[in-house]
Amino acid sequence: MTLVQLRHLISLAQSGSFTKSAESLFLTQPALSRSIRALEEELGQPLFDRVGRRSVLTPFGAEALQRARQLVFDADELARSGRQMLEGRSGTVRIGLGSGPGAMLMTPLLKTMATSHPTVHLDIARGHTDVLVRRLRERELDALVVDARSLVPAADLRVANLVEMRGACMVRAGHPLTRWSGPLRFDTLRQFPIASTPLSDEVARSLVERYGAAAHPGECVTLRCEEIASLVEVVRDSDAVLIAIRAAAPELTELVLSPAMGTTARFGIVTLARRAEPPGLPVVRKLVAQLMR
Repeated sequence: MTLVQLRHLISLAQSGSFTKSAESLFLTQPALSRSIRALEEELGQPLFDRVGRRSVLTPFGAEALQRARQLVFDADELARSGRQMLEGRSGTVRIGLGSGPGAMLMTPLLKTMATSHPTVHLDIARGHTDVLVRRLRERELDALVVDARSLVPAADLRVANLVEMRGACMVRAGHPLTRWSGPLRFDTLRQFPIASTPLSDEVARSLVERYGAAAHPGECVTLRCEEIASLVEVVRDSDAVLIAIRAAAPELTELVLSPAMGTTARFGIVTLARRAEPPGLPVVRKLVAQLMR
């Protein structure tokens, strides 16, 4: 039994005429007759009775027609859903965001998907990179946007769309350090609470190389959490100093350190190698690239 045969059954039931149905289906009448006969043989029951010049459904044919219509409808809906997913107009995409990307991307990503792609289901997870990678490997997430430098290299992880983003030390407007005269050393920052999300080993190494062992995040950071939005709010309302990517807190004032900080985050989209991407992911990938720029 094929969908083609079921469509032939539906057409003949509607027209009651082999001739008319064959014309509408762009078939010859013998071809349509063979299709219906093969379906009847497979089902073991006649589907039509000949009443004069019309073909009329048998009681079994009427039941078969009802089921055929449902099967064809479901098949058409499945095909339509597949096309919509391929075009990025449907489906579910599950994205994991690290702290930095989350601060920049979560709200605009949700807003853009709601306005431009309202039929796509978008699930966003936040957390530490290690936790997000585990969920990616367990197929709970489709892709991650994280600092690639915090990833442990692995053959099963594919990283793409890398974007460099500059790090900075930031404070609220009117902070005492904004009025500092002369070169501003990192040691001076330690007079105040220092806030940060967990930093990669590479960033920690860069800070130590520039400012000495006291600049290691394990030593100098006194306020640490995954949610950078909360840290930004704390820094906005206190004398704390935030270490983060500059773009994550454009409303804060950047401090000019001596020597210059010079650290960057390298954000990228991480997926599992040899795993088919959900059709809606290219839409999210494009949006992420635009927003990160």
